[in-house]
Amino acid sequence: MQNSINKVMGWVLAGSLVFTSCNKKLTEYNPTGMTADVTYTTAKGFETLVNAAYTYTRWWYGKEEGYSLSEMGTDIWTNGTGDVFPQLSRYDNLQGSNTSALGMEWDNFYAAIYLINTGLAQIDNVPDYTDKQKTQRSAELHFLRAFYYWHIVETWGGVHLTTEATAPGVIESTANRTPVEDFYKLIFQDLDYAVKNLAATTSDYGRVTSPIAKAFQARMYLTRGMNAEAAATATDLINNVATYKYKLLPKFADLWNMGNLKNSEVIWAIDYSTNLANNDLVSAAYPSGHPRGSNSGHMLFLQVYDQVNKPLLVRDVPNGRPFNRYMPTKALLDLFNENDDSRYQSSFQTAWLCNKAGTGAGNNFKPTDISTFKVGDTICYTSKNTLDTTVMNAKHYTTYDISRVYNAAGIPTNRQFYVSLKKFKDSTRASAGEAQSARDVFVIRLAEMYLVAAEANFNLGKPDVAAGFLNTLRTRAAIPGHEAAMQITGAQVNLDFILDERARELCGEQLRWFDLKRTNKLIDRVTRLNPDAAQYIKDFQTVRPIPQSQIDAVTNKSEFSQNQGYK
Repeated sequence: MQNSINKVMGWVLAGSLVFTSCNKKLTEYNPTGMTADVTYTTAKGFETLVNAAYTYTRWWYGKEEGYSLSEMGTDIWTNGTGDVFPQLSRYDNLQGSNTSALGMEWDNFYAAIYLINTGLAQIDNVPDYTDKQKTQRSAELHFLRAFYYWHIVETWGGVHLTTEATAPGVIESTANRTPVEDFYKLIFQDLDYAVKNLAATTSDYGRVTSPIAKAFQARMYLTRGMNAEAAATATDLINNVATYKYKLLPKFADLWNMGNLKNSEVIWAIDYSTNLANNDLVSAAYPSGHPRGSNSGHMLFLQVYDQVNKPLLVRDVPNGRPFNRYMPTKALLDLFNENDDSRYQSSFQTAWLCNKAGTGAGNNFKPTDISTFKVGDTICYTSKNTLDTTVMNAKHYTTYDISRVYNAAGIPTNRQFYVSLKKFKDSTRASAGEAQSARDVFVIRLAEMYLVAAEANFNLGKPDVAAGFLNTLRTRAAIPGHEAAMQITGAQVNLDFILDERARELCGEQLRWFDLKRTNKLIDRVTRLNPDAAQYIKDFQTVRPIPQSQIDAVTNKSEFSQNQGYK
């Protein structure tokens, strides 16, 4: 779907947002001179609307702002030295005015909502669409509206909800406060329509189908405590392989191979193009686009390995471009038994090899420690364990064991060199300095359905059934010969164990903040497991602050004010 999506941005309706700071750009730039009432009454024009509605997923998935709002401020990640949104990572003086990530996501989610509302209002006026085409495109828009509204309501709570289209050029200056329950009423209505009316399959990879809508519906059922529905829907997607064609890959590591991104485990992905120019949302026709259009996830979780032992280890394509934004909490590393669970080595990089021969020092940095390194020799090793100091110092390479990265309380004492998440690295980049990646972002994969089914069954008082779903994933994750060691019983299953398992399986996949909020564990687990954020997080921070630009812009400030607790 990448080509169709990336070529539609010459003109999209954008004059219908809640009044925000970006409206001037969006409403004043119309290079074709065409208007919605003309463009969207033809099938060709309406196709641009539907395709454009998909592009807003790229403001969140694979983008630094989206990672900061979905993975950071949780129990499993803290900030490296390169983090540009530390307020989101630590809740340290987090306000609606001190991080651009909040405004960027708010503006673009609502741009998507208004575009979709316009489409749903206009679709019956497209004379050259067949009834089947109208139903299909309408179902896609209903799904996308549910998808965007879920991000909005979970991030900001009961904020502005509308299903009305606004005439081009009309700027709304007021916003409403809508109860969370009303958001979910609309979300389920939209998903019911999508499940019933979307096509079962598509040849246009990335376009939503009925099974995709059903998988997201399972996530929503779990979110709202509808456990019987969540269990039934997730189990249906797992068991009916002949119908849905979804299967777990044999090895967890296979998921992250750049040559294997389109596979049987992926239910829905944001499809980034191998032609990087197609991913660039910044163009003469669309000047408000994201400054980095492609997937950025490959850079954000990497330690600055090129500063470990210069010049023996220089930046290259295999090791990635290290932006050093996020590092694992000690608690995340402690979740893995690396002797049994392959997901540790499959998810994290722990060793870096010399790629420029020369001489250098090891841990002691004494003249007597100078050694000659050949290409392929170990230069840096990081460990989740405490290593013997004498043995460690005897190595010619540099070692960062757990004691050299975190103090006894789990607070990082070193935010540059650490065990690094490698899931999203891209070995196909053209150069070491390339910041863009063609890696697809997995939004929903079948493993999540096993976790949904497990949690829902546990909530229904069926821990043995929950253990069965978890054991399927744990068997797949086991190091060969260690399958028995990975098995659990129903007696071992509780909500914290399920959250631990979700972290082992899904860390970095833009779900963690939502998982903790859904289970009412955000404050508890951040307080216990993330000492950087524990000192700042407050009970009211189960929602993020509304961007100050939005608060400043509305005229009904007494009705639409900042979320409680924020200045």
